[in-house]
Amino acid sequence: MGYNQENYRRIRETYETKYLKAREEAEARREEVYLSIPEVRAADRELNGLGLEIMKAALSGKPEAAMQALREKNTAIREARGELLKAHGYPADYTEIRYECPLCADSGFIDCKMCTCMKKQLIEAGYESSGMADLLRSQSFDNFSLDYYAEDPSAHRRMEQITAVMKQYAENFDPATSGSLVLFGGTGLGKTHLSTAVARVVLDQGCDVFYTGAVNMLSDFEYQRFGNSITGDAGQDTSRYFTCDLLIIDDLGTEVANQFTTSVLYNLINTRLNRKKPTIISSNLSQADFRKRYWDRITSRVLGEYTVLPFLGMDIRSQKLQEKR
Repeated sequence: MGYNQENYRRIRETYETKYLKAREEAEARREEVYLSIPEVRAADRELNGLGLEIMKAALSGKPEAAMQALREKNTAIREARGELLKAHGYPADYTEIRYECPLCADSGFIDCKMCTCMKKQLIEAGYESSGMADLLRSQSFDNFSLDYYAEDPSAHRRMEQITAVMKQYAENFDPATSGSLVLFGGTGLGKTHLSTAVARVVLDQGCDVFYTGAVNMLSDFEYQRFGNSITGDAGQDTSRYFTCDLLIIDDLGTEVANQFTTSVLYNLINTRLNRKKPTIISSNLSQADFRKRYWDRITSRVLGEYTVLPFLGMDIRSQKLQEKR
């Protein structure tokens, strides 16, 4: 399990930058104050010397009474320093370092554990790099309604079961042990919505999720293989299709089927299975049409090793349009 490595590298660099920036800005404010209030510089020198004195006293085992006297002197100087600043129109903490996150001091870590602020940024970056940022903002398990299946009791029962299976899959997701899913059914039955809902939960757990339409995915592989003959571009990097924690391929069956695309699809499916990398595939095809369209080597792996979830019901998009009329 791991965040997208490119996102991690980029965000780690931003933390290093803002940590240094916060300290540099504090130093600039301190120099500004020193120029206008020389007494503050003198107070800081005294505080630095007192800090060393306190450290030496602690190491030499001086009596608690002596230690307390030094601490009280330190407090008195700090309070007087603050009053000096306020008397000249500055806040008492004007020269303090102002970190964006006071918990981790903009380092991203607390006692070698990632701070919540950095986790939040990585999750947000994961949403953007998942390929489904817009879908993630509007689709979740919470707003997936089974009411659109109510007219057909058998469809309602089936979709209730499928929703429960996919929710459990998402909540218990482990990139090392979770299996793969294939969703069959006509357009507008909720396949993309539930796939997005799974992605949302898995991303929030800190995993790397990549969503793609079948047509775009195979275009990437074609571009990687042949490049651009006009510009001479070397082609597309397709490594993430093989390395991400969860790959979601939408609308399989809408792509042009030929020797190249079928070979690419087989290699991707087979490689991810061998590496035990979970995949979710959705298709508007029926299982029978899926068998007719693809090689036996593909259908045997998908139908034999993926959990098959056949969606039922009426087109939700059409129902929503009817509601608006």
